[in-house]
Amino acid sequence: MGSEEQGSDLESADIVVVPGYEDPQLPLPEEYLKVLRDAAERNARVVAICTGVFALAACGILKGKTATTHWRHTEQLQQMYPEIDVLQNRLFVEDGAILTSAGGGAGIDACLHVVQSDFGSTVADGVAKDVVFSAVRGANEPQYTDVPAPDRDSLRATREWVIDNIGSPITVQRMADHSLLSRRTFNRRFARELGMPPMRWVALQRVLHARRLLETSDWSVERIAGEAGFGTAANFRTLFRREVGVTPTAYRTSPITSHIQGGKS
Repeated sequence: MGSEEQGSDLESADIVVVPGYEDPQLPLPEEYLKVLRDAAERNARVVAICTGVFALAACGILKGKTATTHWRHTEQLQQMYPEIDVLQNRLFVEDGAILTSAGGGAGIDACLHVVQSDFGSTVADGVAKDVVFSAVRGANEPQYTDVPAPDRDSLRATREWVIDNIGSPITVQRMADHSLLSRRTFNRRFARELGMPPMRWVALQRVLHARRLLETSDWSVERIAGEAGFGTAANFRTLFRREVGVTPTAYRTSPITSHIQGGKS
């Protein structure tokens, strides 16, 4: 592809992805920075992976915004660009149309988040499966934990059991019993491996399951509430809105979900 063709693509791209590069202090050509400024001006989504965030900072589009990068570079980013609110130990941060992420693995999470936002959870699940990656992790999950886990998969069987029984009453004690651990040990190990309390993770799995059902079925809100383990429709609506930002009904009638359902008919 010729440079003229590439320029045309960049001028109209809806998504611009900036990969990481070795030396974040390296000055970038003005023509590269202009591409990023132009993308931000037309409100295209801009995704920076790892040290790619330094390119966004250098062109000025992160001024007054929140961002993150690989934990090795967060302090350097904050020192070089004090006008940016740098969040440490985050997988990725979305501020408007700009999405910044930590290392390479977190970059995959960020890209899956883009797919999920634009095409729904069901499509994102399929993409994750195609690239042999787990379902997208949430932006608030940490890049690392201070205490190393002896085995990240040590609670995999219990997590799979929860997902298989997501419509049933799930408690910390039931999960601890399934893991053959005391409640205290289970809580500590789960937080160490997943970076969040057990019931927080369960709530996110319920929301994810509900999103899939809203996208792919015509079930009532009440039926989905029961199937996903929320108990009552009122509880479902409250928790779903807190996590997704809209009500289940609004999510179902959104253009993304309507497109998925239309493609099935």
